[in-house]
Amino acid sequence: MIEVNGQINAVRRQVGERVLEAGTARTVTISQTYDAAVEDVWDACTNPERIPRWFLPVSGDLRPGGRYQLEGNAGGTVERCDPPKGFFATWEFAGAVSWIEVRLTPEPDGRTRFELEHIAHADDHWEQFGPGAVGIGWDLGLVGLSLHLSSGADSAATGADWMATDEAKEFMTRSGERWREAHAASGADESTARACADRTLAAYTGTAD
Repeated sequence: MIEVNGQINAVRRQVGERVLEAGTARTVTISQTYDAAVEDVWDACTNPERIPRWFLPVSGDLRPGGRYQLEGNAGGTVERCDPPKGFFATWEFAGAVSWIEVRLTPEPDGRTRFELEHIAHADDHWEQFGPGAVGIGWDLGLVGLSLHLSSGADSAATGADWMATDEAKEFMTRSGERWREAHAASGADESTARACADRTLAAYTGTAD
């Protein structure tokens, strides 16, 4: 069981912009502080034997310049790696290329702050679905990481069986609402943020027309 309210409230979400050579990109940043040492969080995020225990099966070469592939999801190239501080990689999915940057910061109490920034070009997909399109997915990933780090066990939080439950739908609904709030806080018109959030949640929960 997932304590939905606790997990939703433990995560911080921000929407912004970053200027790239090809133009302005949108950024979606999600972060959570875990009761685990930075070395443990780093290993959970980069060890191909541990990643499937909380996220998805992964194959490839998880080193700078290497290619990776998440089963049934994105693949890409590891462009930078600075253990145990973070890494930067392309995120290639459905013919589109974006980027992810993971940053790990040790806290004075022995805990670790995990922060992931997803950087994507402003395009029709963003205009239609907004930040929740990737944001809800990363919220689901952080659920799995939280359960794995706290128990050491495999997490089925993002598995197909759990995704069909009322608990999962409640979680995604609350996540979508928080991403709507972050979208509006970034300067988006409230009605636009609401419409994007509604379309995204319908896609995640299978209620789209």
